[in-house]
Order: sequence, then C-alpha cells, then structure tokens
Amino acid sequence: MTKSRNWTGLLGAALLLSGCSLASDSLWPTLAGEDPVSASPGQQIAIEPSLAERGATPPALGSTNFQVQPPTPGQPTGTFVGQKVQELREDLRRLQGSIAQHNDTLQQIRNVTVQNAAGYHGTVAAINARLQVGTTPGNPILVNQWDQAQRQLETLGTDIAKMNELANRVAADSNLSAYMLQSTRAAYGLSGAVEEDHRQLNILEDDVNRTVVLIDRLLNEMSDDVRRQTLYVSNERNNLQTLALAIKNGQLYGSSLANRAFMPATIAQGQSGGQSGFGPTPRPSAGPAMGARPLVVIRFDRPNVSYEEALYNAVSTALERRPDASFDLVAVSTNRGGAAQTSLNSTNARRNAERVLRTLTDMGLPAARVNLSAASSGDSAGNEVHLYVR
Repeated sequence: MTKSRNWTGLLGAALLLSGCSLASDSLWPTLAGEDPVSASPGQQIAIEPSLAERGATPPALGSTNFQVQPPTPGQPTGTFVGQKVQELREDLRRLQGSIAQHNDTLQQIRNVTVQNAAGYHGTVAAINARLQVGTTPGNPILVNQWDQAQRQLETLGTDIAKMNELANRVAADSNLSAYMLQSTRAAYGLSGAVEEDHRQLNILEDDVNRTVVLIDRLLNEMSDDVRRQTLYVSNERNNLQTLALAIKNGQLYGSSLANRAFMPATIAQGQSGGQSGFGPTPRPSAGPAMGARPLVVIRFDRPNVSYEEALYNAVSTALERRPDASFDLVAVSTNRGGAAQTSLNSTNARRNAERVLRTLTDMGLPAARVNLSAASSGDSAGNEVHLYVR
C-alpha cells in the first residue's frame, strides 16, 4: 500500500507540472476563506479507502439463535375454563413451532449472506490489488472480475429480500402472539373455574409473555440486519461504479464520492446557467466570489489529459472536510484570436467541462451538486476547466 501511495504522489506531482493543477501552487484552498494551505511537490492526500479495499468485513449480522421454550404442561381439570387453557396451550405450541422454523430459516440466510459477502469482497480485493500495482486501461481481466463482483453484489441484494420476506412472516406471528396474550388474560374472567385453572392460567400467561418477548427480539434483530445490509449494498453499488471508472482508466481510486456526501446541496435560484447547462457569466452570484482560488485547474493543453486521480483526491478531501459542499464547474476558454477562433475555443472548453462533469458523476458525486458555467479569459493560453467549492 505504501508503494502505491508513493506512486500516487509522483503522479500528482506530474499532473501539477502539465495538464492538471490543484489551485496553482497550493494543494487546495480552505473552505472558510482563509489562505490556502501550501503543499510541497509530491505531497500526498490521505484518502479513506473503500470497505473492500481495506479488506474489512461487511456489517456484522445478528448472532442470536432464537430458541423457544415449550409451554409448561398441565393436567385437565374437567371444567370449561380448563378446556380453554388446554386450547390456548396448543395454540402457543403451534406458534412456537412456527417461530422455530423462522429461526432456522434466519440462520440459513445469515450463513449464505456471510459466504456471498466473502466472495464479493474477495473479487473486489483482487481488482484493487491489480490496480494498485498498475495495469492497462480497460484490462479485460478486470472487466470480467468487475462483472462477477456486480453479480455477487446483486446476490447480496437477493439475500436482503429473503430476510425482508421472513421478517413479514415473523411480524404476522407477532400479531398472533399479542392476540394470544389478550385471550389468556381474558380467560381469567370466565365463570366456572377452579383454583387449578387459574394456577395453570398464570403459568400459561408467563409462557406466552416469554414468547412475545422472544418474537420482539427476533423482529428487532432482523430489522437491524436488513437496515445495515441495505445501506451496505447501496454504498457498495456506488463503490462499484467508481471502481468501473478506475478499471477504465487503469488507476486505483478510493470509495465512491456518493458515500462521502450526506447532505443535499441547495442550488440557488436565479444563477446564470441554472443547475445544468452553461450560463453567460464565469462566476454565478451564489458561486465563488471574484478572485476566489479554484480547488482544481485542469488545463486541456494536449490530447488525453489524465486528470481523474488528482480530481478525485481534491473533491474527496473537500467532502471529508465539509460533507455538504457543492461545486462550481467553470469552462474557461481563451479569447485570443479572431471571432471564429474564440467561438471554437468556447465550444471546446464547454465540451471539456461536460467531460469533467461526467467523470465526477461516475465517481459518485450527484450532478445536482455541481453548477456549470462558462467564461473567457485573455490571460489563459488555452482552454481550462476550473472547479470551485461553494
């Protein structure tokens, strides 16, 4: 891993010298408006790796084995109330049999889910290991492994669906247990009972209460499992999307930017260019102030500018410091030359900005959190794309 980070630093330094720079001489400007933090060449940005990249396990499933305690047997008393107690005891026994089956099914689902998660993480770890040592863009071996990882992740989604279905059946049994508890308590009011009937009713009520508590615990643990697994699978889908971009470029990134963004960004109304498309002004009124230093400057001064890793590092760090941050993406074209050349430069700059926006969305950043605009500059020697934090 250390070797990989060193290569990342060298690549970042190379980008600073050619097609892509992070705020000129700085790593990136602070989000509160202070002077930007200076960085020496080759300084590395600490990026939290994805769950699969860290080799960690997915969220732990519940481990409780829900064993029912059979109802306490009783002797017939020959009364109507005694017969009612026997019927309620048989109903409880059938309910407990259903709960025992649900518990067996739950344990099976958990075991299968753990195995499927291990297979998925093994596949993703193999992809990350290959990317860390370096590989060719669009390596077909990695593409096949990515397809396999996607299928394995969908299998985990199927496991969640099975657990949800099981939870619905347990919820139905929970309603039945609550009804049985009410029926048991109501039996105290029946006439024609002897003392033994009420003694057995007391014992039966305790048995039903224990079953009600057991079912509630079962439902709560299953709900926690479903919630954690659903969030986990959702995050891993975002990570797979980012991993697909890494395979395409042959470069290792971290986890999806979507997993670092928790609060929705509000795009102010009345900005030039709106939420998508390009406006006529270089800096929207709700965007960065005039003279603000960009987070990233990408200079498209040659074909096939490799900007993805530096862009990911900068945006990821910005979201770590301020998860609700949104961004302004400005297409800056040079106005040197005649009217025809200026128009061509503007078109090319906008296409470059659209390409950068697609890269950001591939990395998991919601498009709604990026505002596009365009500007022309006489100071720029060529077309550039600037990214600002708002």
